[in-house]
Amino acid sequence: MFEHTFIGLDVHAVNIVGHALNPATGEISTHTMASEPPMVLEWVHRFEPPVKVVYESGPTGFVLARYLRAAGINCVVAAASKLLRAPGDRVKTDRRDARVLAEMLAVGSITEVRIPDPDEEALRDLSRLRSGTAKDLAHARQHVNAILLRHGIRYPNDTRWTKEHSLWLHRQRFEQPALQFTYEADVEQAELLAGHLARIDKHVEATARACRYGPVIDALMCMRGIQITTAFGLAVEIGDWTRFTGSSIGSYLGLVPSENSSGQSRHLGAITKAGNTYARKLLIEAAWQHRRPYSRPGERLLRQLDLVAPATRIRALEGNHRLHHKWEVFDERHKTSVKANTAIARELAGWCWSLAAPLQRGESMTAA
Repeated sequence: MFEHTFIGLDVHAVNIVGHALNPATGEISTHTMASEPPMVLEWVHRFEPPVKVVYESGPTGFVLARYLRAAGINCVVAAASKLLRAPGDRVKTDRRDARVLAEMLAVGSITEVRIPDPDEEALRDLSRLRSGTAKDLAHARQHVNAILLRHGIRYPNDTRWTKEHSLWLHRQRFEQPALQFTYEADVEQAELLAGHLARIDKHVEATARACRYGPVIDALMCMRGIQITTAFGLAVEIGDWTRFTGSSIGSYLGLVPSENSSGQSRHLGAITKAGNTYARKLLIEAAWQHRRPYSRPGERLLRQLDLVAPATRIRALEGNHRLHHKWEVFDERHKTSVKANTAIARELAGWCWSLAAPLQRGESMTAA
């Protein structure tokens, strides 16, 4: 039954602890080595093939997995959130973590993470750079607003962060020199981040048009609430849409309810929030747009629909009408807005899959 040597690696920035297990012979070997792929490969080669290696997903990324795979070693990366932990286990060491990984790999209990190629990972980094900068900009603007609010200063108009608002911000003065310096520094930080985000957005747009996900991005942008930065983020974060079905993609993104059932009782709780956090956030933000009135596509959508094939166009129009109708039903039932939007986001994920997966299947058939 067991014909492999199973190796679990507990990977850190400085060192790696390996645990090798051969269930057929009962042989066990543990070794600590520097966190360098050639040294790991040298240790793995000490065991008779076939060998299978696993390590936990984390900040060290996929460099080691790619290196071992290039050398002909069957290496997988385990989803950290799916690893089994005994409730009573209160001892955690590197050696024990490596042993647990090897044992779970031997019995087939590892949930594997898809390993992206370097180009795909670079696109993800660009998308996450945009997300991080947008978050920093929001925080910087909150700091400016907080200082003004604490001192009873309120902008007279409703629309903020326009050119007029910027001129108004620069006219504000405080008596205390320390407070004036703090305020000016916060305003400067917000303006610098706004300019930085604008440059990133231009690069994202240019990259989105030229990268291999271009057709998928064009298709996703046919859905309301999804413009180029959101479409780019979804495309590069999910990568291969053909891995899923219309129903399973919601589970992958953590948009399905958690469940606590026993015997005759069944309780559904909040969403699981498993899987890709950033992709889930993008869908939840986009889902709010489907609550707005909708009878026909606007100018942006009409331009976008002209860029895609008729089948994609028809599917996107069906999805936009369906999602807005679902919002109307939720509002008639006085459903809590946040819960309703999460349900819309889950269905939006399925519609996005129905647009992206056929395109990728078609590309793979053409390449074949």
